[in-house]
Amino acid sequence: MEPSIYEYAGGAPAFERLAVAMHARCLADPVLEHPFSHTGNPRHLENLAAYWAEVLGGPPAYTTSVSTHSAMLALHAGEGADSDLGERFLACFLRALDDAGFPPQERLRSALRAYMEWAVAEVMACSPPGSRVPDGLPMPHWDWAGLRQ
Repeated sequence: MEPSIYEYAGGAPAFERLAVAMHARCLADPVLEHPFSHTGNPRHLENLAAYWAEVLGGPPAYTTSVSTHSAMLALHAGEGADSDLGERFLACFLRALDDAGFPPQERLRSALRAYMEWAVAEVMACSPPGSRVPDGLPMPHWDWAGLRQ
């Protein structure tokens, strides 16, 4: 059986490193610095790592111990994000993969890029002021072929 993206990338330690690297990249960006310096949650990095891990084939630690996909989107809803925030976030994510020591294989990088492009589009869609996120959205699951729910 083929390993999941989560397994191939290195499991929980890899996603923990990625969350830390991503956070550092976002804090260094003049647009992303403000939202990332005001998360208000001391477990933000741990939760971010668990969310990405679960979406990409890891254990359901986020949904069993933290929250739901709808609640995660609701954290970002209605914020009126700058139009280039998504592009900046994607660029930080792609550079953070190197910072976190993710394998450089093109297949892995392509799958992670495709996931993050999809995720950024989803978050940006609920960003306009007044946006609301419906309850009960399923947790996305992403594999080598893309989104499967």
